[in-house]
Amino acid sequence: MRIVKPSAVLLIFAVALWAAGVPAIEIFLQAGQPRPVESQAALRELGAAWRNGYTSMLVDLARQMTPLPSVADLPDADGGVRSERGGNNPDGGEVRPSNKAQENAPGSAALTPGQLSRQRITQFLEKQTKQKFGDDLGKWRRWFWSQPYDPHPDYAEFKARVYSVIDPRMASFFPPKVKAEIRLDEVDWGGVTVNGIPPLVYPKTIAAHDATYLKDSNIIFGIAVNGEARAYPKRILAWHEMARDRIGGVELTVVYCTLCGTVLPYESIVGGKLRVLGTSGLLYRSNKLMFDEETNSLWSTLEGKPVVGALTGSGLELQVRSSVTTTWKEWREAHPNTTVLSLDTGYKRDYNEGVAYRDYFSTDKIMFEVPALDTRLKNKAEVLVALLDSPAGGKKQALAIAADLLRKYAVYPLAAAGKSLVVVTSASGANRLYDAGTVRFSEQPRGKQIADAGGLQWTVTEEALTVNDGSGRKLPRVPANRAFWFGWQAQFPNTILLK
Repeated sequence: MRIVKPSAVLLIFAVALWAAGVPAIEIFLQAGQPRPVESQAALRELGAAWRNGYTSMLVDLARQMTPLPSVADLPDADGGVRSERGGNNPDGGEVRPSNKAQENAPGSAALTPGQLSRQRITQFLEKQTKQKFGDDLGKWRRWFWSQPYDPHPDYAEFKARVYSVIDPRMASFFPPKVKAEIRLDEVDWGGVTVNGIPPLVYPKTIAAHDATYLKDSNIIFGIAVNGEARAYPKRILAWHEMARDRIGGVELTVVYCTLCGTVLPYESIVGGKLRVLGTSGLLYRSNKLMFDEETNSLWSTLEGKPVVGALTGSGLELQVRSSVTTTWKEWREAHPNTTVLSLDTGYKRDYNEGVAYRDYFSTDKIMFEVPALDTRLKNKAEVLVALLDSPAGGKKQALAIAADLLRKYAVYPLAAAGKSLVVVTSASGANRLYDAGTVRFSEQPRGKQIADAGGLQWTVTEEALTVNDGSGRKLPRVPANRAFWFGWQAQFPNTILLK
């Protein structure tokens, strides 16, 4: 791999670090060079001052190199190549060559310079850490994530140098000594460049009766603000993962993390400023990291707050709005005046139902590693999730309710974070969460109205449950959305799970 050359100022810092016994990042970068003499010399120097906290840096380098061949990559007896290519293990790790593969490999001369460089790095890591993970970078990640966080003092600058090879703009996410609320060794490249998955910007919309491309059973994400309703078909939004839009006079950034199965509509104005958000191309625990155009700070998709960069610790937090995952038929019938995204997006994509991420959605395998998997549910089991304000203030309480559980009940009362809540689930399985306050609801048939314990009828709307006694009393909607269990639990290991 080719790394941008250091400036004179950086070399001065490198000398200072060397004097303090800390290897300069230039040594790590040299270790990833394809020329064996330079690479081996750098690895010897790193070995003399080694700390296990440096493992992530070498794994970051190896990540940019071609993996070593697995059994599936080796020639068959007739000279052909096996059809099953090496790829991810069911747990997300990269395939490590088996002993058979190593024994039958045609020799080091058959490996590319990049593969040989990656091999040198992983063999060096095995020697220094006494861990035997070979070329399985997934196992290396899960191992160093389990260790105390002890990064190189210039780790942010190192990541900037490595990721600038992928996209020069990524360097701006990691200025020297950058502030961060998350471990930088858990920030991973998601396989695309900055805005390489292009956001939709005030996308063209059409009336419901003009949306002839949609079938009744197609999945949409529905949002209603100040009486205006809009549907975002999954088949379109999955190709873009973000839409900057305006509904009911409110500026919104609708974010779809396809990897974790989550759609969140955030108000775009926070701290008195319109934040123009984009897709960074980076992930944290398999969850999409956004960035803002003004400061290049990285924002958590699930929490709506900056976690790396100048705005970290600022107290800024995007206000989330309610959304619902439902069918086009159910949404259209509830909101006959709804608008919906047009197929005329300005991009050429196959917007047919189920095309985007078909392989990913069709299995329980994950694409990127997380520190641990919680087997109480399948990885991609759908859960209704919410972040609830704690009654004592401070950190929010994460809640997850299995969608399979909610399908059994039209009305599901529960208590969490000191609140009495109720989930109303429609015939199509769409979930809406409300703050029940002192009102008690019981199980009843599905419909547009539900009854409380006293027999009063309440109408289900996007904004609230409204009692039908003429008093105008409302129980407010609590923002909640669907997610894949593994992605939510990875971000919030202490989440309350109801299943």
